[in-house]
Amino acid sequence: MVKNFVQKGLSVVTSKQSNIFTAAFLIIVTTAMSQILGILKYRLFASYFGASSDLGVFFASFRIPDLLFQIIIVGALSSSFIPIFSEHLAKDSKKDAFDFASAITTLGLIIFSGITIFVLIFANTLARLIAPEFDSSQIELLANLMRIIQLSQFLFLFGTVFTAMLQSFHYFLIPGIANALYNIGIILGVYLFVPRFGIYGAAIGVVIGAVFFVLAQLPSVISNGYIPRFRLTMKNGVSKVISLMIPRSLTIGVTQIAITSNVFFASIISARSIVIFDLAMTLMAAPVFLFGQSIAQASFPTLSKVKNNMDEFRNVFRMSFNQILYLTLPISALFIVLRIPLVRLFYGSGRFDWEATLTTGYTLAMLSFSISVQAGMLLISRAFYALQDTKTPFIITLFAVIINILLSIYFILYQKLPIYYLALAFSIGNITGFVLMLLALDRKINLPKLELFVGALKIVVAAFVTGVALYIPIKLLDQLVFDTTKTINLFFLTGIASSAGFGAYLFFTWLLDIKEVNYIMATIKRFKFKSKIARQIRELIDSGSRLNP
Repeated sequence: MVKNFVQKGLSVVTSKQSNIFTAAFLIIVTTAMSQILGILKYRLFASYFGASSDLGVFFASFRIPDLLFQIIIVGALSSSFIPIFSEHLAKDSKKDAFDFASAITTLGLIIFSGITIFVLIFANTLARLIAPEFDSSQIELLANLMRIIQLSQFLFLFGTVFTAMLQSFHYFLIPGIANALYNIGIILGVYLFVPRFGIYGAAIGVVIGAVFFVLAQLPSVISNGYIPRFRLTMKNGVSKVISLMIPRSLTIGVTQIAITSNVFFASIISARSIVIFDLAMTLMAAPVFLFGQSIAQASFPTLSKVKNNMDEFRNVFRMSFNQILYLTLPISALFIVLRIPLVRLFYGSGRFDWEATLTTGYTLAMLSFSISVQAGMLLISRAFYALQDTKTPFIITLFAVIINILLSIYFILYQKLPIYYLALAFSIGNITGFVLMLLALDRKINLPKLELFVGALKIVVAAFVTGVALYIPIKLLDQLVFDTTKTINLFFLTGIASSAGFGAYLFFTWLLDIKEVNYIMATIKRFKFKSKIARQIRELIDSGSRLNP
């Protein structure tokens, strides 16, 4: 029996996910695992360092390496690698596909090597640019941590190419596991090295996580016939990637500039404010990645394949869009109403004090207004990329970022307002970008506007009811029943309120005849008995091609 269970488990890991439902399901599962580990990672940070300046410097040290990596590597892979790699596979030419992957990797290594040398030499200058109010010791620490993070990005270059290749082969589980292992590597670094090396131990953990990220995917890539090789050429679609990546890289660039500007403005308040903003952003981003990125990522290969059939394209987009709204709007309500209990549960340990808890809670609430639009923009942008239009998302993203930065300047520099107003500026910018991007896509493909509007309105009404259902028990139980100074009571209070809220949400979505509730109920029924989980997963994958997308 054990052998049979192991064989089934291995078959799940190595099976292809051939449609959006099965792909999205497994991506959501692995993303959830990664997000849980990520929040555990941040809880460890809060426990060891609190809202300290050292932790703020550590968070700031990611800005320049992430900005450069996102622009150069992710810019190429997210917009054009999968469509071009898939085109080679569709022509039954694995050799051309692998030559293309090797050429992209080689080109990325050459460019990234030059940039890394630049960062290593000028790290102190770059540190002063992103955190001008830091003192000399903080600048030195920031520069040293930045150098370590930048070197780890070489591993991410290989790992990100492997992820794109496996997704092109319709393998979504292994990349998801690799992301989870990245967080495990950081957690190990915190446990093993922080007691001895302080905040540098966390940076060592980043390197360990990057190693795990690559090694987890390497066997699957090799088993599909790919061996990384040095290959410098502009053939097999490489020149097309470069032409398509420029607008996408610019789009990512302005997005990263917005994120970097948040570090800049937060550092003007204090290094502690960087910690608060980053911790709130981590909680807010969990549902964005869990549902928005998972569904958008699973939809992208299908959208690319049906781009010449507009009826099918619109149908795939509508279904994915409604699912994102259905899954993210109630979480926005949850985060806004239960902001303080959630922050206390996730971060309220060790040196994380009450003032930091309150401020993080307010910041989380301001960020949560834009959870659904951020998740939706991930799908909309991929719809443009599937149509090989990377210019429109860039122009709209640039405008949204300008709105974000202008509001940040007004709130932080002129009005001297607290850190949660920086979160408000971020949300307003994202909402603006979402509306403009949806309108632009409608002009391009003529979306089913009435159907989308009615479906979204129903979900908004149900989410509002969820907020009310969350608010009433949290107020009554907090004041009359539970002593929330104790963690166990806080856990029960949050659990009861959340159950009431999500129960109300399921009931009202059923009452309003929102079709997406059927997917949830079907999933619950499939996984009713724990003893049958392995068999149910196997059946889900085997029957994937027979399910309606």
